[in-house]
Amino acid sequence: MRFIALDTPKPLSKIGLGTWQFGSREWGYGPDFEQRAAQIVRRAVELGVTVFDTAEIYAFGRSERILGAALGDDRPKVVVATKILPVLPVAAVVQQRAVASAARLGVTKIDLYQVHQANPLVADHTTMRGMRALQDVGLVGEVGVSNYGLRRWQVAEAALGRRVLSNQVRYSMVDRAPEQDLLPYAREAGRVVIAYSPLAQGFLSGRYDAKNPPTGAVRRANPYFLPENLDRGANLIETLRQVADAHDATPSQIALAYLLRHPNVLAIPGASGVEQMERNAAAADIDLADDEYAALAEAAKRFRPVTGLAAVPQMLRARFAGPTGK
Repeated sequence: MRFIALDTPKPLSKIGLGTWQFGSREWGYGPDFEQRAAQIVRRAVELGVTVFDTAEIYAFGRSERILGAALGDDRPKVVVATKILPVLPVAAVVQQRAVASAARLGVTKIDLYQVHQANPLVADHTTMRGMRALQDVGLVGEVGVSNYGLRRWQVAEAALGRRVLSNQVRYSMVDRAPEQDLLPYAREAGRVVIAYSPLAQGFLSGRYDAKNPPTGAVRRANPYFLPENLDRGANLIETLRQVADAHDATPSQIALAYLLRHPNVLAIPGASGVEQMERNAAAADIDLADDEYAALAEAAKRFRPVTGLAAVPQMLRARFAGPTGK
């Protein structure tokens, strides 16, 4: 395992574990997944993974409980990260919600407490006043944000009066907007970009194509999995496969290695089983050659999916047609 080269109380592994799926029925993993989640977490710790990310909204607190129980005695050794859903995120509410999250996680300190989304009506200075109080009493270690643009990230840091260590954003080979400003800022300022959906919910795994689309509710709601977009992504997937073959790796591992090439990026893919966790962790040790990285970047640039309003008619057709498309 490799780590972010920053001065933090606990080391930040380049690969973490995202736990949105823990306890969330929409992923369709079945009633036995809670036991499997514990196995995944234990194996992640064995592999050197130190960052475990959850949120109070994931399964309405159940993800936090499952993660905390799975970590058990390892909780003090790793970076336990969670997020507050910013509904009325004034200082007093921020403090109350942190106490509730810590109780569900079974920790006396939340290593990284993040604002899940920028609130358009509540200024960051009142939210960060609550965060600063939590740091002062020792309930929160580092403060982070999520889904923030660069300017608001900087405003939040000014409001906190201390570093806002991280910004957790959607970042993958098909969602490359963070490369424009967030990644350069993180490197210059000594901050971290945490990449969620680093495999675009499995789009980059190579498992799906227009004739074999996903069936789960979450992926079927993602426009990337429209048949037209699966066709458009064929060249990108083929490039991933070619690079993967050269490294005796999988397309997913190469897609992760692409992100991790940046020194201040930490990726938090989910895992449906121990083997997937092992493959994700191994991606941290893949070194891409310059020409491989350039080929991947070019293939990613050429992928132009149908998204936004243009995707709505096809999404509706897919939704009402059912998982078989009929």
